[in-house]
Amino acid sequence: MTQAIDGLRRFFRAPFGSALLGGLVVGLLGWVAIVAGWIDGDDDGGSQLSAAPLTRPAADRDDGRDALVGEIYDQVAPGVAFVQADTAPQQPSSLNPFPQPEGGTASGSGFVIDDEGHILTNAHVVEGARNIQVTLGEDEDPVDAELVGKDTSTDVAVLEVDPDDSELHPLTLGSSSDLQVGDPVVAIGNPFGLERTVTTGIVSALQRQIDAPNGFTISDVIQTDAAINPGNSGGALLDQNGEVIGINSQIATAGGGGSVGVGFAVPIDTARDVANQILDTGEVEHAFLGISGADVTPEIADALNLSVDEGALVQRVVADGPADQAGIQAGDQQVAVAGQQLVAGGDVITAVDGKPVTGMDDVIAAVNTKQAGDEVTLQIERDGESQEVTVELGERPAQARG
Repeated sequence: MTQAIDGLRRFFRAPFGSALLGGLVVGLLGWVAIVAGWIDGDDDGGSQLSAAPLTRPAADRDDGRDALVGEIYDQVAPGVAFVQADTAPQQPSSLNPFPQPEGGTASGSGFVIDDEGHILTNAHVVEGARNIQVTLGEDEDPVDAELVGKDTSTDVAVLEVDPDDSELHPLTLGSSSDLQVGDPVVAIGNPFGLERTVTTGIVSALQRQIDAPNGFTISDVIQTDAAINPGNSGGALLDQNGEVIGINSQIATAGGGGSVGVGFAVPIDTARDVANQILDTGEVEHAFLGISGADVTPEIADALNLSVDEGALVQRVVADGPADQAGIQAGDQQVAVAGQQLVAGGDVITAVDGKPVTGMDDVIAAVNTKQAGDEVTLQIERDGESQEVTVELGERPAQARG
């Protein structure tokens, strides 16, 4: 027996034996791949790549199989809209150094949310629009759409089309509060005008913050590596059940203007609340504290001789704003710490309503959960002493003031 085993070892060490062993291993792995669903086995012996199954079954499936990307696309694509907006001539401004003096056409995406013809998209897609047209379905003609309302603080807009003009396929709105990093996602939109393009990826990060069109901050943003490009704005980001969890809104680029795997979506929980306010009252209210701040780090705390090593250092207080009326103080000394320009001498916010904050992002997120007229209690450090200040939040102005 030992001699037989030694003979096999010598055989597989030889060139022909090694090749044969490699072929057996590849063949075994190929069989495992077919069984696992990684590839499809054809009757003619060939194979082709197939979509990897997602982790949970679609909501309308009861046969125990996971939803494939193609199935989600078939289910959802008819409800995705191609949005075109004719914009009015624009004048130069500090916010728009490259205006279109003769106007132009902006294009983006959107999706149907009910049988009454309402469509969600990004506010920046229809900013300054004189005429808006929406195309639903592959064989449908463009139809006129009206702007019901928009909120530049969250970059959300609601459009309306006549339900008799198009066949409507409302998408199911899910929840963004239960997402976890690593969850699979599907994005459907119209990048570069290529209608109903699907891309896939995962939730790369949660609770990101991005700048809104009016200069304020959008909180709890979803980061994804699903390819998102110009024209995807306003389109649906979907979970493995085919439910909308976000509105694709922005991308980070390396200077080329295309996707580099860092995209951002406004969470659907935020968008749903905004849409309901627009449909109920025609306008949206946001709470306003009236400060700007910088994150406190141990290095900054040491350089400025602060009594705490984390929190939000108040840099500016809006005159006659809620924080100003409550007595919150900004600094008055321009300093540089590790190449960062700061205003020293102001209050350091260390907690909001008893919940510790590590930086300005936490303060913004806490305020974004409130409404105008609500009161918040700020724990602050001033001159080495801790104290509490109660602030009645105001209504956010139309534009952030520098």
